[in-house]
Amino acid sequence: MAGYYTFDDLKKKLIDSGNKYDFDKIQRAYDYAAFLHDGQFRKSGEPYISHPLCVAEIVSDLKLDTDSICASLLHDVLEDCKDKTCDEEVKRLFGNEVFELVDGLTKLPTIFFEDKQEASIENTRKLFLAMNHDIRVIFIKFADRLHNMRTLNAKSEEKQRIIALETMHLYAPLAHRLGVQKIKTELENLALRYLDPIGYDEVKNDIEYRYGENKDFLEQSKKLVEEKLEEAGIKFNLSGRVKSIYSIYKKMFNQRKSFDEIYDFYAIRIIVDSELECYTVLGLIHEMFNLMPGRFKDYISLPKPNMYRSLHTTVIGRHGIPFEVQIRTWDMHTVAEYGIAAHWMYKSGEKEKDNITEKLHWIKTLIENETESGDADEFLRPLKVDLYEDETFIFTPKGDVKSLPHGSTTIDFAYSIHSQIGNKMIGAKVNGVIVPIDTVLKNADICEIVTSSSSGGPSRDWLKIVKTSEAKNKIRQWFKKEKRDENILEGKLEIEKEFKHYGKPYTEAQKNEIIENVSKRAGYPDVDDFYNNIGYGGVSVSKFAAKLKDEFDRIVAPEVDKMSNPMEEIVNNNKIAEERRAKDTHQSVIVDSIDNCQVRFAKCCNPLPGDSIIGFVTRGFGVSVHKYDCPNAKAGIAKEDEKDRWVTVRWSKSSLETGENTTGSFEALLQIFAYNSFQVFADITSVFADMRVQVHSMNSKESGGDGMIIMLNITCRNTSHVNSIISRLKKVKNVIDVTRGFSS
Repeated sequence: MAGYYTFDDLKKKLIDSGNKYDFDKIQRAYDYAAFLHDGQFRKSGEPYISHPLCVAEIVSDLKLDTDSICASLLHDVLEDCKDKTCDEEVKRLFGNEVFELVDGLTKLPTIFFEDKQEASIENTRKLFLAMNHDIRVIFIKFADRLHNMRTLNAKSEEKQRIIALETMHLYAPLAHRLGVQKIKTELENLALRYLDPIGYDEVKNDIEYRYGENKDFLEQSKKLVEEKLEEAGIKFNLSGRVKSIYSIYKKMFNQRKSFDEIYDFYAIRIIVDSELECYTVLGLIHEMFNLMPGRFKDYISLPKPNMYRSLHTTVIGRHGIPFEVQIRTWDMHTVAEYGIAAHWMYKSGEKEKDNITEKLHWIKTLIENETESGDADEFLRPLKVDLYEDETFIFTPKGDVKSLPHGSTTIDFAYSIHSQIGNKMIGAKVNGVIVPIDTVLKNADICEIVTSSSSGGPSRDWLKIVKTSEAKNKIRQWFKKEKRDENILEGKLEIEKEFKHYGKPYTEAQKNEIIENVSKRAGYPDVDDFYNNIGYGGVSVSKFAAKLKDEFDRIVAPEVDKMSNPMEEIVNNNKIAEERRAKDTHQSVIVDSIDNCQVRFAKCCNPLPGDSIIGFVTRGFGVSVHKYDCPNAKAGIAKEDEKDRWVTVRWSKSSLETGENTTGSFEALLQIFAYNSFQVFADITSVFADMRVQVHSMNSKESGGDGMIIMLNITCRNTSHVNSIISRLKKVKNVIDVTRGFSS
């Protein structure tokens, strides 16, 4: 065991924590687990017992109790040591509570997100049922997943991708919803490293470059704040940090922001003793630095749904560099780091238990709102949207506050109050003014819902408008109960649309046979139940698209093929060619080997129409398009284990002709080598103004002697456009040379 985390290491950590543990019980749990796992090894070659020990260590960081530590040590014995132990044995040796935790963890199989049609929904439901019974299950599962992610390099590339996707789509959002920020952040960074290694490295390099350029900035800012707080006589704890890799990645690639547009790259955290001191410190910070408008958030008065409380403000520091300041008490800090675990209900009084139970009510609601169809996309949607997006705080006319995901409408607000309010809604007022019911609410709006007993109920169109899963589920439940005949008709129309995509004739009898076979395979005893479920939106027809096509090809296609002729084949081939050309007009870049693929342009080389390009298939984030001569692309192609993920891509005809980009404007990085002169900046800016070229960022640095390098990010259409810009810039006085550059 030399070199591995040992039981002595764990025991020392538990003793040093000062918490009360039953060390005899923990020792027995370790001895039993070590005995059962003896002779078992991990993929890395480590003795298997090293994994439960590391899981127990992470669980100890969450300040959980003796039974949680024991369950961590034993969490794999029922699954991996069936020939040596059984349920009754674990229950007899360690008690019912430890057994139920281990049993709950054993029943949580891996969720393969690529197979949503079959197993995903049931596995996810088991996870929430186990959480609903005992929330400690998910904390131990977090620890298990975190250690597995830390050691994921020992797995095959396929396993790495599956586990990383599951982590990003399920466990990281769950950790966020439960407020366990430390674990959530590490899970996200580790998952991204395997899903998009090039994007991960791009951001990592950007962080190291910026931090290297301004390495003294954070320390200088901390020193200024420390002096001010000491002068005010406030007792405090102060720390600094740079933003996590995944957080920056998400803003850069999801929100299409440049690195320079990320204003909370640097942050200072101030922890004080009381809530009153939080606001006192806020005043001192705003007295010292200029506030960035629209960048102040009071999560103390309006906590996040995961109980997070803190003051956030972004200010401008020295040299014009913005940084975020977070101000909170020690209690708030503990909740921010450990979430629900910080309010450990098994150690609290009855009042606190009731409080925690109420805060975890969303788990029970999620289970109850599960659609009968078992649509995994809809069941998991709250993890991807409701629980993981920025919150908007909306007030009722009486002053009560409701927290909704960013982008929620007045309809979402109505259903968040009560299903009957939503079902009888006929209008809304926002801040006293009548507004359309699809109005998107803004932070601190006061919303009043207008209802009528004569309302005909919600509209099907509302399903396309609402943001929250709660509203969608309640609208669907209403249609399911009140409009069965309409639903059946609507379901039939949806199926008819699907059949039209096949482009071959079929009889009514064949259609009925196909639908009956598919509905039975999906578990519907009656075809009308199948139509009804599709009609009220309980499940999308796309869920059954593959099964319908398989049955169609089996029943219809053979007979159609007998009647086919060469002319028909030519027509069909021409139709496919036309569809390909039509597709080309709606995309900037065509990926020859992959249809309907999400494409993003690599920030390291900013390819333009006309450049020779190549695509890299990221794990879970589409295709990243690079210039063929991009250093990152050259390095990636040279890697033996990544060769198969580089694919042929080409510019669409429309992007080459017009320079239009369906995913946003094209950007180019220019490097201008010039003599150091104030006038050169004015002359360069004048060129861009004359040519109507938008400049996103401009930075300069000395290059020895009286020379300098000016780096600019600009908007342009294609290579011809950027070449004409470069040609004009080369004529500017004091400019030595202009080239397109690569981000380091």
